[in-house]
Amino acid sequence: MAADTANGGLGQLENHYKTFITEQDFAEIAAAGLNFVRIPLGYWAIETRDNEPFLAKTSWTYFLKAIQWARKYGLRINLDYHALPGSQNGWNHSGRLGTIGVLNGPMGYANAQRSLDYIRILAEFISQPQYKDVVVMFGVTNEPQGPTFGQENLVRYYLQAYNLVRTAGGTGTGNGPMISFHEGFAGLDKWVGMFVGSDRTGLDIHPYLCFGGQSADPTRTPPFGLTVAGEFSLAINDCGLYVNGVGLGTRYEGTYQGSGPAIGPCDPWTDYATWSDSMKADIQSFALSSMDALQNYFFWTWKIGNSSVTGKVESPQWSYQLGLQQGWMPLDPRSAAGTCDPSQPFVGPLSAWQTGGAGANTLQPDFTNSYTWPPTSLSSAGAVSTLPSYVASGTPITLPAPTFTDKSGKPINAGSGWLNTQDNAGMYEPQPQCNYLDPWVNPTVPPPAPLCTAAARRADVAPPSQITPPPTPRPRP
Repeated sequence: MAADTANGGLGQLENHYKTFITEQDFAEIAAAGLNFVRIPLGYWAIETRDNEPFLAKTSWTYFLKAIQWARKYGLRINLDYHALPGSQNGWNHSGRLGTIGVLNGPMGYANAQRSLDYIRILAEFISQPQYKDVVVMFGVTNEPQGPTFGQENLVRYYLQAYNLVRTAGGTGTGNGPMISFHEGFAGLDKWVGMFVGSDRTGLDIHPYLCFGGQSADPTRTPPFGLTVAGEFSLAINDCGLYVNGVGLGTRYEGTYQGSGPAIGPCDPWTDYATWSDSMKADIQSFALSSMDALQNYFFWTWKIGNSSVTGKVESPQWSYQLGLQQGWMPLDPRSAAGTCDPSQPFVGPLSAWQTGGAGANTLQPDFTNSYTWPPTSLSSAGAVSTLPSYVASGTPITLPAPTFTDKSGKPINAGSGWLNTQDNAGMYEPQPQCNYLDPWVNPTVPPPAPLCTAAARRADVAPPSQITPPPTPRPRP
C-alpha cells in the first residue's frame, strides 16, 4: 500500500478510519444494551521509527473521536495495546505475520523497553481527569506469546508495566485505569497468587472455540480477582474469509497449514442468507450460553466489512452487528442471565484491594523482588547483558489532546496529555555510535557489534559481577 503512491500510499488507510467505525456505530452499540468497547491500538498511534511501514499517529486522532462518542452515548472504553514493536506474538494483528520480537531474540529487550515507554505514554494521557471516567480499563499487551518467552519474563514485564501505569496516575490508590493482563496462554491457574495487593488488576483470557480444543478453565472467578473474556466469538469452527489470515486457508476445509483432513465445505457456515430460523435460534442459544458463562466479556468484533468481491459479510459469526440485524444475536444481552445456571455464579465480592480499596497498591516484597526488571535472559538470545538496549535519554512523547470550545468560543481544557509532572524519566532511544538490528529481525540472528548493552552502560541492570548466569535458552516452538 505504501508503494501505491498513485492512490495515496499509506494515506489510503485513513479513509478506512473515517468510514468504517463512526458515531453511528457507537449509538448502535449503546442501543444494543452493551456498556463497553474494547479498542485495539498499535504502537504506531504514537510514533514510528526508521523504515517501519505503518501509518504514524493517524489512528490516535480517531481514538480521540472514540472517546468523545463513548462519552456521548454512556459507554466505557477498554484501551488495548494491541501491537508492539517487533511483535509480541508473531500474528498479523500485532503488526506483521511472522516472528516474535518482544522478550525474544536479539532485539527482544530493546523492543520491550520501547513497548513499556508506549504503555507509559498512553497511561499518562488516559489517567487525566478529562478521560479517566471514560477510558477506565487498560489492557497493557494483547496476547503475548508466553510459551515462547516464559511466564517469568512475562510477569517481570507486567510488573514493570503496572508500575508505569500507576506512576502515571499519581500518588495514592484508585488513580488511573484498571489494568488488564492477558494470561499469555498459560491458563488461569498459573496466575493464582500473582500481584496480590496490587491496585485494580484483572486477567484477560480469550476463550475462542474455533482455533483448538475445548477450554478446561473454570467459568467462576479465580482467586486472582476480576477475570474478563477480552475476546470471544460465535464461531465454532474457523470458517470465514481471512479468519486465520490472508490466504492461509481453514482447518475446517483442510487447507490450513498443518491441519488434518477436511471436515467439510465452509459455505454452509458463511452463507448466512441460507440459514434457517432453527439454525439462527441455535446460534443465539450459543450466544446466550457464552455470555452467561463468561460473565464479563467483549465480543470480537462489533462489525465485519462487506467483501469487495461478494458484497456481503463473509465471516458472519464474528459480527455482533450482523447478528442483531439477522436475528441470531439477542436484542438485550441481559437476557443471557441464568441460561447456563439459574443460580448466581459470581463468587464474591472481590477483595477491597482488588477494587482500589484498603490494601491496594501494597505488593509484597517477596513478589516484587522475585520479578525485578530487566530479565536476566531471553529465549533465542541468551543473557540480556549481552543484548542491544536503548538508553533513557530522550524526551517522552506527549500525545495531543483534542481541541474544544464552548458556545462562546472559549477554549475548553482537554488536558495537557501528561498527568504526572513528577514522572520525568527519559524515553528510551538508540545510543549514537552503536549498532542495532531491525526490530522485526528473525530471533535467530546473532546480536550486532559493537554492542550497546545495558550492562556496558550500567543503565538498566546490575554490574556484570552481580548478574546471575542465565539459564540455557529455551528452544523456539
